[in-house]
Amino acid sequence: MSIHTPKIEKKVTLTSIAKMKGKEPITMVTAYDALFAQLFDGEVEMILVGDSLNMSFLGKEDTLSATMDQMIYHTQAVCNGAKLPLIVLDMPFGSYTSEEVAIRNANRAYQETAAQAVKVEGGKERAHIVKALTQNSIAVLGHIGLMPQFLRSDGGYKIRGKDAEDIASLIEDAKALEAAGAFALVVEGVKSEAAQAITKAVSIPTIGIGAGNSTDGQVLVWSDMFGFFETFKPKFVKQYGEGAQMIRKGLENYRNEVKDRSFPNEDYTY
Repeated sequence: MSIHTPKIEKKVTLTSIAKMKGKEPITMVTAYDALFAQLFDGEVEMILVGDSLNMSFLGKEDTLSATMDQMIYHTQAVCNGAKLPLIVLDMPFGSYTSEEVAIRNANRAYQETAAQAVKVEGGKERAHIVKALTQNSIAVLGHIGLMPQFLRSDGGYKIRGKDAEDIASLIEDAKALEAAGAFALVVEGVKSEAAQAITKAVSIPTIGIGAGNSTDGQVLVWSDMFGFFETFKPKFVKQYGEGAQMIRKGLENYRNEVKDRSFPNEDYTY
């Protein structure tokens, strides 16, 4: 049974996200423009400006060619549209290859947008990057488990946490990122028992995607959850709308009315 939750009425901060750990599930969606960000404003605690835009809106096969300039442009748009959620800029592939490179690009994110944090993929091997950022006043959302930016090096999308050894490795990753100063973790594409173990092992919130319902929150790509992206549908995506069908039906009606000259009628004419 679903419950009705009130709209969010004040600005969500890093502190308020931290306080939700173990108390109230965190809702997070992606957004890439001001129009949809405005629709999401007050409905979710967090918005991720994800490099998934490369697939959803640029038509690429993966996220790897997204650039820092693209991410900044789209984050500026989202920040213009949404004022209440905590907004996170997804650091694209190649933008944090060293501490120096990461700091330079994250500084751009903070100086050129109103984002409150950046997201970095990687576990213990990237903890030094996360630490360098947090020590330079950049808030970091970690990302472990299935990591889209590791797609080619990992040989494709692979579900994590299938055995005790891998669960232990994921917990090490989570603890390393927490120690490095990450304020929360995205846990993607892991078995639910692994996500539960990770969530219990750290004192910072975990936000799941394809990781079961025991994490401290959930994130979905908006074009997946509203049925606009039809190239493929991951198992973990629940569709809360039929966006593509709605658009096609509307366009069919528009085309028919233009063709038979019933639009525009007097109601839509000066």
